[in-house]
Amino acid sequence: MRFFQKLADIWRHEELRQKLGVTLGLILVYRLGSFIVLPGVNSDVLAEQMSQLGSGGLGDILSLFTGGAFTRASIFALGIMPY
Repeated sequence: MRFFQKLADIWRHEELRQKLGVTLGLILVYRLGSFIVLPGVNSDVLAEQMSQLGSGGLGDILSLFTGGAFTRASIFALGIMPY
């Protein structure tokens, strides 16, 4: 019961509500952007190339760190890590 009381107390503060809203909004934008494929990238050829690399390779590690954005060639896979 105390947990729900703490959540209610957090929700009563205007500043915390705004920060939570901004944080959730940024997460939503990132998740949506990870599904937008780069223009000019043929997804069939990319999937074939990724399957030829095999499992456990560098492509799988990069895909793990980018949340799958690397294998989908999304717009957020471009600048998420310092390669």
